[in-house]
Amino acid sequence: MSAKVHLHLHVSDLAKSREFYRQFFGGAPVKEKPGYVKFLPTWAPVNLALSEGPNGSTGVIDHVGVQVASPEAVLSELGRVKSAGVPVVEEMNVNCCHANQDKFWVKDPDGVEWEVYHLNYDLEDEAASRQPGTTLAMAQAPAACRAPTCCAGGDR
Repeated sequence: MSAKVHLHLHVSDLAKSREFYRQFFGGAPVKEKPGYVKFLPTWAPVNLALSEGPNGSTGVIDHVGVQVASPEAVLSELGRVKSAGVPVVEEMNVNCCHANQDKFWVKDPDGVEWEVYHLNYDLEDEAASRQPGTTLAMAQAPAACRAPTCCAGGDR
């Protein structure tokens, strides 16, 4: 797998947005959960996640990311970014967005959150993502990962 740009958008009407992106990308979503839809179009290097946004946040990018091919790629990029002096928040082996992931986060000067991540595996049982302690340093994590479930209710 080559790297993909990941965008997570808050939308006002998930069903309407799902249909729009199905038509635009030319295919069905690869994942659908309550309040969450994910597209991986075959013709574009993008991973688009949609979730129902809280009042006033629709049409807003929640976060941006780069999905990489392996956990080793996450660690390689993490080492490079840390050695450049960029502050990071590390989250390894976390359940987020209906999947288990290794990732780290950075924030640009304007507050835009970026993640570099590897999707280890999809969570078959959504309840598994609600187990306490599934994220590291939750209190210091980016806003969207502080919730017990990253994707529900407008969160990752």
